[in-house]
Amino acid sequence: MTHLNKSKRVLLVCLSAVVTVLTACGGDKADSGDESVTLTVSAAASLTDALQETAEMFHEEHPEIKVDFNFGGSGALQQQISNGAPADMFFSASSDDFKVLLENGSIAKENSVSLLHNELVLITPKDNETVTSFDDIEDASRIAVGTPDSVPAGQYSMQTIDTLGLTADLEQKLVYAEDVRAVLTYVERGEVDAGLVYRTDALTSDSVGIADTAPAGAHEPIVYPVGLIQESDNAEAAETFYEYLQSADALAVFEKYGFTAE
Repeated sequence: MTHLNKSKRVLLVCLSAVVTVLTACGGDKADSGDESVTLTVSAAASLTDALQETAEMFHEEHPEIKVDFNFGGSGALQQQISNGAPADMFFSASSDDFKVLLENGSIAKENSVSLLHNELVLITPKDNETVTSFDDIEDASRIAVGTPDSVPAGQYSMQTIDTLGLTADLEQKLVYAEDVRAVLTYVERGEVDAGLVYRTDALTSDSVGIADTAPAGAHEPIVYPVGLIQESDNAEAAETFYEYLQSADALAVFEKYGFTAE
């Protein structure tokens, strides 16, 4: 092999190495641009429609962040988080369940805020002729409420029934549901004569009517606190969504669905 050929061969090897390194770097850069974060938000079932719309708006502004929801009764969600279930944020319909996570350190007070309010209403199927208000609710054969142990709407319902002096008359007529949306479904299908849900849930259905609103003071205030989970693996993205939920655009969506901003 001549000295010239040997030099050419060395040069080709070096050029090949350079191209390989540049390609690898370019590939890494492209991959990093494709990186995305998926948040898990545990939220009260009554927030379903409003949060899904809010998340779509958020994703348009932050395409790198996807939001998945775990909807259910606030009590059940609190227990899941307390037992180590993965979550980046908790949006509760119960101050009491939220307080549990504050006390056990799952959420720091400085990373939480009371954001929304709601009302408790008595609903009936559209073709109902039996129940027209709390005054004649005793005429119902079956009344759906959320399970009080795990569903805040169920707790507010039982408080209202007790305040109105109806516990003895209604306790054998109550049908318990896993969350407030299940109560709504029972009434929509005509499986019960009436149900107690949040106003925001009633407004999502064309199959039910609002017969009455729980009197002021009949139950504890219905407040929706939201907070960041301390052990989140996506702290920065979670904080971005947390701050977005408090924006004017997000609050306008909540108000559209019948919530009242704090």
